[in-house]
Amino acid sequence: MTHGTGLDRDGCFLREGALDRVSAPFAPVVAELAARLGEHFGPARLHSGYLYGSVPRGTAVPGVSDLDVLLALRDAPTEADRAAARAVEDRIDAAFPQVDGVGILLFGVQRLLSEPERYDLGWFVACLCTPLSGPDLATRLPRYRPTPLLARETNGDLFRDLPGLRAQAAAATTEAERTRLTRGVARRLVRTGFTLVMPRWGGWTSDLTESAEVFGRYYPAYAEQMRAAARAARTPAAYPELLDELLSGLAPWLADEYLAVHGAKPPRP
Repeated sequence: MTHGTGLDRDGCFLREGALDRVSAPFAPVVAELAARLGEHFGPARLHSGYLYGSVPRGTAVPGVSDLDVLLALRDAPTEADRAAARAVEDRIDAAFPQVDGVGILLFGVQRLLSEPERYDLGWFVACLCTPLSGPDLATRLPRYRPTPLLARETNGDLFRDLPGLRAQAAAATTEAERTRLTRGVARRLVRTGFTLVMPRWGGWTSDLTESAEVFGRYYPAYAEQMRAAARAARTPAAYPELLDELLSGLAPWLADEYLAVHGAKPPRP
């Protein structure tokens, strides 16, 4: 039975976000981003640009939220492309105190439209990304529903990534490093927990608090740990000890349960 949250009347995902939902404090940030992308990439390299996350959803909080960007390049990203992206990230992060960090993802168009990425990166672009510039790749992708296949392909690799996350946590020596890692790990676990139950719930949300609550309906024994992860995803510096707790407790259980319910996401080349 479909709950309808985040879906249209046919049970397909409604696309998140829109440029007209960007709140006033973040409008100049987005304008500067568009200008800098044109300056550093240009039409010869950049096929299309997208926003995702809280800024295009209109829920960003000044001084707390980050700016999330995905760029579809005409060819696979090069080191020069990555250097250009870092330059844009640094410039915007330094110029606008209303954003707490800028992250730019780079992918080639061919990969985004490829069959192996159809229910992972393709879904991400079509459903969770807001077009900023260039031709929208969503017109070349299918409509999506909250199915077990989508769950497997989006988050069925937590088990594979856990050793690397633990190694990063062990290597983090500064408060800033641990805070960044706590935010990333907490977000990953909340989103993985939500997609674990997404097909049963029959809907979609990107809201971390709601995601944790939906998860808790199906796994009450782990509900409070997931709520703690959702809180840390928003304010990681307030929970300095939680990173190790998550990686030793909730994360391994979640990885095993995900494999049991949805199976493993095939490795990408």
